[in-house]
Amino acid sequence: MQSNVGLILEEKAADIGNFMVGRLLPFRHKRAVGPFVFIDHMGPACLESYKNLDVPPHPHIGLSTLTYLFEGAIFHRDSLGNAIEIKPGEVNWMTAGKGVVHSERTPEYLRQKDKFLHGLQIWIGLPKELEQSDPSFYHISKEDIPTWDEHDVSYKLIAGKLGDKTSPVPVHSPLYFLEIKTQSAQKIKIGDQLYGEVGMYVLEGSITIENNTYGTKQLLIAKEATLCEFETNGETTLYLFGGEPFEEERFMFWNFVNSDKTVLEHAKANWKEQNLEAFPKIPGDSEEYVPLPEYKFNRNN
Repeated sequence: MQSNVGLILEEKAADIGNFMVGRLLPFRHKRAVGPFVFIDHMGPACLESYKNLDVPPHPHIGLSTLTYLFEGAIFHRDSLGNAIEIKPGEVNWMTAGKGVVHSERTPEYLRQKDKFLHGLQIWIGLPKELEQSDPSFYHISKEDIPTWDEHDVSYKLIAGKLGDKTSPVPVHSPLYFLEIKTQSAQKIKIGDQLYGEVGMYVLEGSITIENNTYGTKQLLIAKEATLCEFETNGETTLYLFGGEPFEEERFMFWNFVNSDKTVLEHAKANWKEQNLEAFPKIPGDSEEYVPLPEYKFNRNN
């Protein structure tokens, strides 16, 4: 039988300033999975009392950001005036549209303490007709995320729609971001509920697909979502994500995503010139910003 695993991508290290992350998407041979265009695995990391996460104000266009933590806390501020702490199990969902600025920092009460940080940061492309929409922000509590158990398997639909379950995260295209946990070996056949393209990331433990075993730090891309089935090997946590891909190609430069390269060029100029009409300051965090990279930097590479 021919394997349904079409591509295996190894997590690669990336430096985001004073913090190293494991980058899952994009890769040269796979730019997106459905509408998902960028995924960073943060940690797990122990930050000593003198180290903190500090990502100063930086811009986005043409995408939605999804932050989901397993451990630790991040304080989010944005140019819409939102200021909120992100805790494990919650979903931070910001749609950049035509332009937004945000910062991500260790909360004040943790800055003098040893702390852990572990989670996922995800970018999801917008449909072409929404790429120039007004920015928006939603924060969803962990109690509002659909969770259920079936045959000793725990599921959590963090975003999107799957079968008769729908997450309250206000996504803009058909997609799913699903957590699956098992405490013992289980055979899971879920392809009949999936659609579009699907990727799998094993956070803990390992899985077996067609007699091949896969563990952590690998992103698996299925050839056919509807054929997705696998066995977990004991205590395992994994994530399935994907959905319907866009008809148009998405281009990426730094923190900007769009189907039109001209729009990217305008965004680059506006940020470099600190055009406050295009990219307003963040209330409470306006003293610094991340400069536009001077060198050629394309996260498609």
